[in-house]
Amino acid sequence: MPGHGEGALLLLSGASGAADAFVFLCVGQVFAGVMTGNLVLLGASAVGAGEDGVALKVAVALGAYFCGVAAGALLAGRRGPRVRVLLGAEVVLLGAAAALWGLELVTSYGDRLGLLALVAVAMGVQGRVRVTPTNYFTGTLTSLAGRVALRELRGGDGWVLGRLAAVVAGAALAALAERWWSPGAALGAVVMAAGALVLESVPYRGGRPGPAKGKPRPDRGNPAGAV
Repeated sequence: MPGHGEGALLLLSGASGAADAFVFLCVGQVFAGVMTGNLVLLGASAVGAGEDGVALKVAVALGAYFCGVAAGALLAGRRGPRVRVLLGAEVVLLGAAAALWGLELVTSYGDRLGLLALVAVAMGVQGRVRVTPTNYFTGTLTSLAGRVALRELRGGDGWVLGRLAAVVAGAALAALAERWWSPGAALGAVVMAAGALVLESVPYRGGRPGPAKGKPRPDRGNPAGAV
């Protein structure tokens, strides 16, 4: 059975997928947390490809995500991640975005940019919550594929695969909500992030684990972890 930490990672992974799908579908052709994809979109838009206004959306997403990461670093301080504080901030930001969208207060292009900024800041904060990334997964997939090819699978790889599946499930949930009940399209990300906050607030048996130390986990965003 997974511990509270693993359960929270699964929920945050799902929240990431839901947030990106919501922004991509409702703001248009941009991501809130996948900055690699946004950089690609920025390059394409520089030569006239894609929808009009994509470059501005990408610039907003990049700037807001940067601010979210910086704010997360300041909230964590030098004593290491204060997980509940960071998750609380993320839930507030995602909740504000969901309320604005659900109450149909997003009526103009400028409003959509503001909505994008809120979600991107939230994803930036989430990026500081744990050593294991929960809002970008290329390195995670690269590391897992390398271990599969070399037949060096490890005991925790089932949960690595679970986090990848959670991203897909979160995105699918947001897409279904946008199709069948558009005002609730942003709620999935809020609910999953709030669930992670609840899990992180429940005391662990035997005491709460300390901050991660030593080498990065093999499923981190760095493909070098596949060794």
